[in-house]
Amino acid sequence: MNAYFYKYQALGNDMVVIDPARFDFALTPATIQLICDRHFGLGADGICYGPLLDGTHPRPMRFFNPDGSEAGKSGNGLRIFARYLWDQGYVEQPVFDIWIGGGVVEAEVKDEMARTLTIGMGQLSFRSADIPVSGPTREVVNEVMTIAGSDYRVTATTIGNPHCVIFTDQVSEAVTRVAGPAIEVDPHFPQRTNVQFVRVVDRHTIQVEIWERGAGYTLASGTSSCAAAGAAIRTGQCDSPVEVRMPGGVAQVDLTPDWQVTLTGRVEAVSYGSLAGDLVAKFA
Repeated sequence: MNAYFYKYQALGNDMVVIDPARFDFALTPATIQLICDRHFGLGADGICYGPLLDGTHPRPMRFFNPDGSEAGKSGNGLRIFARYLWDQGYVEQPVFDIWIGGGVVEAEVKDEMARTLTIGMGQLSFRSADIPVSGPTREVVNEVMTIAGSDYRVTATTIGNPHCVIFTDQVSEAVTRVAGPAIEVDPHFPQRTNVQFVRVVDRHTIQVEIWERGAGYTLASGTSSCAAAGAAIRTGQCDSPVEVRMPGGVAQVDLTPDWQVTLTGRVEAVSYGSLAGDLVAKFA
């Protein structure tokens, strides 16, 4: 029975690629949690699953958080999966597309070793019904919300998954770890939310700390980079392109006037191999 894995990291966001053509076990929520567990499993911030064998598109994928839930889109996950497709010869030209979450995104390999990749992430929306955010239909921009007894000025957006962007004079891991869990599950966000605390450095640079829905505190996030940069532009604090500085590294986000987003960042290979029998024996 095959149980092959391929591990990459994108700005410190480490993920496992599982190719169903090389993995003979069902990928259940319990199995995902076990593989991603850093003490009892392989350890990862998520799983890129694909290319799916039953899709009509030649390169379909799904992305799973370490808690077993599925994410509609992951910027780092898409770059990692694109790198895997390139490494394994699934694609031969540097520009190709990937199917995820019911839509197609374009990927571009920027160098011969495929260490820098660009993903066309789609269109940002600030409309409450799209994100979603509870209450009347509106654009959620610089809106004061009371969450767990604290008032936050929130700009919410979606690029296939929900984001809550909070601008502040200082950002820190400690504050993000304390406030992030309560904001993620607050009733304002019916499908939970990713959370970004953002400090504007200048018109083209922001510093971001991230609490990720279904994953917790994370060193970097592609969709969070897009959301934070878009919110900075929407609130008049930045102009495109925006350099997004995160604990795991730097990404570049380019936005058009109609909020189409392109994300560029590095991906590096970490390891590959086969999961051992003792671990596979625990699969649910």
